[in-house]
Amino acid sequence: MGAGGRMSDSPDQAEDGILKRVPTDPPFSLSDLKKAIPAHCFERSVIRSSYYVVHDLIVTYVFYFLANTYIPLLPTPLAYLAWPVYWFCQASILTGLWVIGHECGHHAFSEYQLVDDIVGFVLHSALFTPYFSWKYSHRSHHANTNSLDNDEVYIPKRKSKVMIYSKVLNNPPGRVFTLVFRLTLGFPLYLLTNVSGKKYERFANHFDPLSPIFTERERIQVMLSDLGIIGVVYALKLLVAAKGFTWVMCMYGIPVIGVHAFFVLITYLHHTHLSLPHYDSTEWKWIKGALSTIDRDFGFLNRVFHDVTHTHVLHHLISYIPHYHAKEARDAIKPVLGDYYKIDRTPIFKAMWREAKECMYIEPDQDSKHKGVYWYHKL
Repeated sequence: MGAGGRMSDSPDQAEDGILKRVPTDPPFSLSDLKKAIPAHCFERSVIRSSYYVVHDLIVTYVFYFLANTYIPLLPTPLAYLAWPVYWFCQASILTGLWVIGHECGHHAFSEYQLVDDIVGFVLHSALFTPYFSWKYSHRSHHANTNSLDNDEVYIPKRKSKVMIYSKVLNNPPGRVFTLVFRLTLGFPLYLLTNVSGKKYERFANHFDPLSPIFTERERIQVMLSDLGIIGVVYALKLLVAAKGFTWVMCMYGIPVIGVHAFFVLITYLHHTHLSLPHYDSTEWKWIKGALSTIDRDFGFLNRVFHDVTHTHVLHHLISYIPHYHAKEARDAIKPVLGDYYKIDRTPIFKAMWREAKECMYIEPDQDSKHKGVYWYHKL
C-alpha cells in the first residue's frame, strides 16, 4: 500500500507502488503538521508512562521465572527447543523496555527531564546501552537525518566505495553473512568504533568522554554512562560467580544480544528503502531529512515494541510525543503528508533481504537538475 494509495490487485504492482520514490520538496511546514495533531497527543504523563515500564518488567519476570523453573526440568531435546522460544520472547519484551529508555532520551516519558534521565539511565544501562552517550549522538541523528555530510549514522556509500564489497559479498551467502554480522555485532561496533557513523577527524566512540561526538558540556554525562555500564558489568561478574557463566548467558546475555539485534533491524529498515532520498549540503533541509524515513509493520510485535516500528515518520518529525499517543498523532498528520508518508507492510524477513540486495549504494540521477539528491541503487 503506497502513501495515500490503495492496495493493488497485483502483488508485483503493490511492491512497485511501495518502492516508488517519495517527493523531495514538501509544501507544508512543521507548524502545519503540529496544528493537525490533537493537543492531548503532546501530553506526557509520568503515571501512564510508568505503567508501561511496570508492565514490561512484570512480563520480563514471568518469562524469567518460567524459563528458570521449568526449562531445566525438560528432556534435552525439548529444552533445545524451549530456550530459543524464551530468548525470542524475552528479547522482544526487553526491546520494549529499551524503546521506553529511548523515549526518555527524547524527553517523551514525562514533563520532568530529571525523571526521564533517571529512568532512561537505569533501563539503558541494564540493557548494555550507554544512556547519555547514545542520547546525544541520537539527538544529532535527528537533527541531521539523511544528510550525507552531517548525519550521525546509517550513511550510505557511493558506488566507488562498494566495489570491493560487490566482488566478495554481493551474492546470497555474502548477504546472509552481512545481515548476521550487522544484527549481532552492528550495535556494539557502532558504540565502540563508530562503524557506519559520521566520519570525524579522529577516532570516535561512545565511551570516550573526549570523543568528537560530544560537546564539552556533555562529557561529564558520558562518564556517568560509562559508570552505569561498569556497574552492570560488576553485577554480572557477581552473578557469574554465583550462578555460572552459562546460566547468565542463557537468562540474560542472549536476550540482550537479541535486544540489540531487534534495535538494529528496526532502525535499518526505517532508514533503508529504495523510495528514500539522501541529500548533500546543497539540497538538505531539516524537514526533507525528517521525511526521508519509512514506517514498517512488524505484526504483533508492533505493540510489544510500543509502536515504534510503525510511527517512525512521526517520531522524526516530533520526537517528544509519547508512544501511547503516537498512532493517533501519525493518523492526524497523514492527510497533510499525503505522498510524503509511506508505510511498507512487506513481511520483515522479505523486506530485510530485499533491502540488503537492492540498497547497495547511492548516486544522484544523471538526468536530474537536483544533483544533491541521492537515491539507492543495486549493483
